[in-house]
Amino acid sequence: MARRKPIIGLDIGSSAVKLCVLTSNKSHYALQSFGMMALPPEAIVDGALMNTHVVSDAIRELASTHHVKTKNVAFSVSGHSVIIKKISLPSMSESELEEQIRWEAEQYIPFDINDVNLDVHILKPAATPQSSMEVLLVAVKKEVIHEYMQVLNDAGLHPLVCDVDVFALENAFEINYDVAPNETIVLVNIGATKASINVITKGISSFTREINVGGNTFSEELQKKLGLNRDQAETIKMNEAKPTPEHDQLMQQVSENIAGEIQRTLDFYAATSADNHFSKLYLAGGASHCSSLAKKIENRLGTSVELIQSFRRIEIDQAQFDPDYIHSISSQATVAVGLALRAPE
Repeated sequence: MARRKPIIGLDIGSSAVKLCVLTSNKSHYALQSFGMMALPPEAIVDGALMNTHVVSDAIRELASTHHVKTKNVAFSVSGHSVIIKKISLPSMSESELEEQIRWEAEQYIPFDINDVNLDVHILKPAATPQSSMEVLLVAVKKEVIHEYMQVLNDAGLHPLVCDVDVFALENAFEINYDVAPNETIVLVNIGATKASINVITKGISSFTREINVGGNTFSEELQKKLGLNRDQAETIKMNEAKPTPEHDQLMQQVSENIAGEIQRTLDFYAATSADNHFSKLYLAGGASHCSSLAKKIENRLGTSVELIQSFRRIEIDQAQFDPDYIHSISSQATVAVGLALRAPE
């Protein structure tokens, strides 16, 4: 592992901003800074920045509070403005692919090709010059990237890397866990308003999907059906108060519904893929701590479910960080950790 300059990993979610800075040497990563700050409802909706001033103020305050010295940022995007496609193309070199991808992408992108930024990565090279190669195509609307960059500039930071949530999650997973070469595992990140799913087969992302369920579903149901206010619902959702039997029953119902949505998405993948056996599902995101959710997913899929520990192989200075706190937020921090691993070069 080469030593590199730290970069701020900034996960700008619909309910909170999470900041992570890592240092590295030849053998390991170490946590330098971590913090998160809640955002008011509707500040970000489906990845769109609805209140840029509130978001930039939160980012500026986080960086200041945690005495972050670097200004360089890796951020990520998600939502309907992001398109991820695995496609087959005739065999060609990387330089030829860079030249031609714009024309090839037009048939897969539901937006004007002039309105998006494109990136491409060869997943599986062609076995022969006459066969096809598998390529991962990612397109993001330019206006979305520009909005995020403007918010970061307003916060006094310098955006250098733009990633996608599902791949930042994958980066964090890969440095913390070892997976057998032939295994297929599933990474699920459940945020406030949506869940992202990434199926990893033989070390390669083979399927990604976002579904419109998230932690807010628990809060909204508790408020609507049991007359709780927002703070009361959040406390019960995050297991910070002992639920009554009535609360628990409702949490179980919502967990069952979310597990069902995840199962249907993975059933779709299994129906279109020769590889339909999942050895394990790893759960991340703020809603991953809801007590009944992991068990409901296990029951639905018949697959072991584990919460991702995003600092599992990252050195934590116990004089600087409370180990209990770091453990408690570890699965929520996954995207921020994955972004902090990025390097501009």
